[in-house]
Amino acid sequence: MSTVGSLPQTSTTQSLSPVPETSQAGSTASLTRSVRDLGSDYTRYYNPFARCNNSQQELSSPLLQYNSSWLLHPNDVIGSKDLAKRFSNPFMDSKRISNPFDSAANTAPGTPGPERTELIQPGPTVATAAVTPRGGTPSFINNADPEKVHFYADDRFGAPWTFLLYSDEKEDDDDMHMPRWDDDRRFKPRLVERFSRENIVNTIGMIFLLTGLLCIFVVLPVVSYTTNGILFYSYETPLDQMPGYEKGEPWAHVNDRSYPLLKNIRTGLIDPDTPASAQTRQGVNGDDYVLVFSDEFNEKNRTFYPGDDPYWFAPDFWYGATQDLEWYDPDAVNTGDGTLQLQLDAFANHGLAFRSGMLNSWNQLCFKGGIFEVSVSLPGPAGIHGLWPGVWTMGNLGRPGYLATTDGLWPYTYDDCDAGITPNQSMTDGTSWLPGQRLPNCVCRGEDHPTPGTGRGAPEIDIIEVSADWGGKGYSVATQSFQVAPFDVWYYPNYDFMENPNYNFSLVNSWTGGPYQQAVSTTTMLNNEWYDGKQYQKYAFEYVPGGDKNAFVAWIVGEDEMMKFDGRALGPNGNVKQRQVSEEPMSLILNLGFSHSWVNIDMANLRFPTVMRVDYVRWYQKPGEEMVTCDPPGYETTEYIAKHPEPYNNNNLTHWADAGYTFPRNTFMHGCSGEEAS
Repeated sequence: MSTVGSLPQTSTTQSLSPVPETSQAGSTASLTRSVRDLGSDYTRYYNPFARCNNSQQELSSPLLQYNSSWLLHPNDVIGSKDLAKRFSNPFMDSKRISNPFDSAANTAPGTPGPERTELIQPGPTVATAAVTPRGGTPSFINNADPEKVHFYADDRFGAPWTFLLYSDEKEDDDDMHMPRWDDDRRFKPRLVERFSRENIVNTIGMIFLLTGLLCIFVVLPVVSYTTNGILFYSYETPLDQMPGYEKGEPWAHVNDRSYPLLKNIRTGLIDPDTPASAQTRQGVNGDDYVLVFSDEFNEKNRTFYPGDDPYWFAPDFWYGATQDLEWYDPDAVNTGDGTLQLQLDAFANHGLAFRSGMLNSWNQLCFKGGIFEVSVSLPGPAGIHGLWPGVWTMGNLGRPGYLATTDGLWPYTYDDCDAGITPNQSMTDGTSWLPGQRLPNCVCRGEDHPTPGTGRGAPEIDIIEVSADWGGKGYSVATQSFQVAPFDVWYYPNYDFMENPNYNFSLVNSWTGGPYQQAVSTTTMLNNEWYDGKQYQKYAFEYVPGGDKNAFVAWIVGEDEMMKFDGRALGPNGNVKQRQVSEEPMSLILNLGFSHSWVNIDMANLRFPTVMRVDYVRWYQKPGEEMVTCDPPGYETTEYIAKHPEPYNNNNLTHWADAGYTFPRNTFMHGCSGEEAS
């Protein structure tokens, strides 16, 4: 039995955990509790600071419950078997996995009781000699002493490793984070291992991958650039004759300008290229006008397929209304040399021998009132009958070339309910072959009408339609007209309200109309130098809508007025009342036509191709009265057009009934009661 102050004795039958052999210098009476005291085998984790003389992992030396280095037996020797356990993999030990149904391992003490300052005396043991400090302890062992190094304590709660303290299961990456004694050894595969199936497949795959990348990014570009290609050419046309093989044709190139993303070519109605001097002008009565729209056509290689331009489009159709000899094709409309170019060529297509171009703004750009001015160099040869170049406007309810839309609307400009709205104008002498006004001001209630109570139509105002003189002198002439319906007797307006201020160049047109239209028109002599791009001339008309003396139409060539009439010239006459100077929103049309219905064609003296050049288009209106819209108040058009898509999109239809519609009933012809009238 040991006395107080003597070393505790160790029972030979008691199984205790091993204790580290460390220096006694600076030791304390006891260590803080460790995880070992919790009753589970947490001491089997690998200790990176362990040495052969201080490892606590399953060494055979007994460990007291309150251990300290001064309590160690000096004769305890750590064997190689203990060292092997220290370096063993603790996760391979089945004893590490805790089982609540198993008894606690006998290598760990039970849960300790309260701490005491006195030592617990074990049972009777053999007395041993007093332990003296061991001299010559190496410094690295002292540094590893858990009682001396402040950052390493023999307590798994404060251990410097990152293993989970409360997990009894092995994690997938434990081996990666647990250093091993052989980690510094380098693996040297044998030759047979280098030719394993996996290595061979990986090598072949890498070869294919690199070969493919080289072919795509090196071989293919080089072959394509230096040869005619590596694919078999199966077309009959030789490759050097295919479009785009060499430098492209001028007509196939759009332009060289880059435009901002998601922005149109034009951002306003007035072309930035329009000079400041053209921003205003005066009318024939001295009224001031301001520019509201212009297009200078200075951008090279513009195209006008539907959707290409915000203001214009070039149709792709045959103009059957006048039995033209050409097919209108968007390819024949282009810009170059600062001009719009409409080219008529002897180019067989669509069963016709000629191809030409038309440009219009229908349902995209409309005006009501103002001055419409263009600068044109006409297509040659000058003074030869045959060509039909025109610059004109028409009410937006009628689409040029779509006969079903103009059926019963062109060229009506009438706001009364009498014989003027009836078929043939209720005349049997052949004066009128028109079907009657489709949209009079007196339709029955509920009938299909864009603005019930207002007579609607599609009148036409022409700036110029050009031909040659009938005397064989080789002069060029232009007619400038207002096409109206219903008609005056003999198609004659009231000339008391018409003027031709310059008889040297312009006089009343001897042709005043026919069964389909009445023409209030003048004939103007032109200079033969105003052709083929040699010189350009300005042509314009000014008009004020209405049906009184304040309403008028005037035509101008250069700076000279050619003819003017006011609303009284179209006053009541015969069985009709006042015809109006157009109240409709007007769309713009520029075209180069070719038809026997215009003049007798002198085919022998014509030459092809021939080009109509337009330098600019400008529209002016009075300040404060600007009306650039297809829906002016009381004369809206776009909603009505949208409700009738078939006739407005199918130019093969020639009558309104072909699209499945009927003329609205009216009070004058169909006798609906006053309550039923709009």
